[in-house]
Amino acid sequence: MKGNKAVIIILASLVIFIVMVSYVAAIFEEPTQTTENVRPIAEEEQRVEEELAENEEDETDEEEEGFSQDFRETVKDVVEGALNIFKKETHIVAVGDSLTQGVGDETGNAGYIGILEDRLVDNDFKVSFENYGVRGNQTKHLIKRLEENEDLRSSLENADVVLLTIGANDIMRIMRDNFTNLTEEPFMADRDDYEVRMSTILEIITELQPEADIYLLGFFNPFEKYFGDIPALNEIMIRWNDSSKRVAESFEQVTFIPMKDIYKNREGNFFAEDYIHPNREGYVIIANRVQSYMQAALEEDENEEEAEQDQDEE
Repeated sequence: MKGNKAVIIILASLVIFIVMVSYVAAIFEEPTQTTENVRPIAEEEQRVEEELAENEEDETDEEEEGFSQDFRETVKDVVEGALNIFKKETHIVAVGDSLTQGVGDETGNAGYIGILEDRLVDNDFKVSFENYGVRGNQTKHLIKRLEENEDLRSSLENADVVLLTIGANDIMRIMRDNFTNLTEEPFMADRDDYEVRMSTILEIITELQPEADIYLLGFFNPFEKYFGDIPALNEIMIRWNDSSKRVAESFEQVTFIPMKDIYKNREGNFFAEDYIHPNREGYVIIANRVQSYMQAALEEDENEEEAEQDQDEE
């Protein structure tokens, strides 16, 4: 009984915190329609971040103004060395919620998607991006868009890579709907339905484009910095991440990218004024991780193709 009361108090405190934040009310509004299969070694992600950090040290003016053209030229050598595997035209489609849309990015440059686009498109890589992130989207909303939005469906039919963030608002909805009686049970009870909805999302995408490489980003805990290590909330995040990973691994072309530890043991402020969404610096860290996973997957594909060619020649 004491354990249940503690969980109720903890979760209720989290909801009260959310309600008090001015920005969070918009998370629950109905969205409007707008347009680990491969796991890279930790050293690869660290190398990407270190190389980019070295080129950022003397660019404080550019940081204040966003990524200027001079800054893009500065990181061009790094990008060319890290992502020269984009040798053919590649169409990248980003789908999902506010993290895909880039909410919280004070530069207004579409968050981690905009950062990846800056690194690639503006440095003459043959890559095109389309962003279909909609703030407030839950899995049920995305399913409806995938079924009805012809622009989105057409874009996915031509996609080489799909980047996906979805599910965080499903968790927030449970917190809202059970505000007067918060326990762990509703979060655990809805996981099965969430897995069904996530499977539906991936089924639709893979039917539209069976050859696309799909990357599903996991969940991180935005409350950890302000509430510390809360076992009950951590357990919820672990189990929902496990559900996402389990669904992703049932599709051959889907890679799950873990995000639970994305800001752990890092010094600095990585969240916007709403305390929920990442700020520009927070999105840079997400972009670095996504970049490292994409690079590892594409390099593996390239190595497999070369091995097949060698066998054919023999």
